[in-house]
Amino acid sequence: MKFPRRVKRICRPMDMAPFAGVFFILAIFLALNTLLVSTPGLRVQLPESADLTGIGGPTAVVVVDAEGNFYFDKQIINETALKARLKLEVEAVHRRLTLVVRADKSVRYQTLARLGLLAREAGVRETLLATKPTLARELERAGP
Repeated sequence: MKFPRRVKRICRPMDMAPFAGVFFILAIFLALNTLLVSTPGLRVQLPESADLTGIGGPTAVVVVDAEGNFYFDKQIINETALKARLKLEVEAVHRRLTLVVRADKSVRYQTLARLGLLAREAGVRETLLATKPTLARELERAGP
């Protein structure tokens, strides 16, 4: 026996406007969130590069400002103290430490060579120079 239905089924296609609205709000949120991320610490003008390499292991970061001063753990440090701190870091990670140098683009090559030699004497096996991706320059121009 078939019972009559009192409620009519609605068989129309789903409205996509709410989904599109949520998608665009998420896209705007993600775009603004990535543009507003800043690196804490000392402000340096990094050189630009299109080819970026990744780092797989433990790292230590040394910042070199335009005057050639070294910063480690957000504090200014002299060369002998930096060498001692890098030795401690290398011993803590069992000789697999990568040194990331965030140097201002106006830093002299002689300063970077001295830092590389100092890191090698401390036991650091690999040194990488941090660069700003070329895409970041285009986003800065298009910014507000």
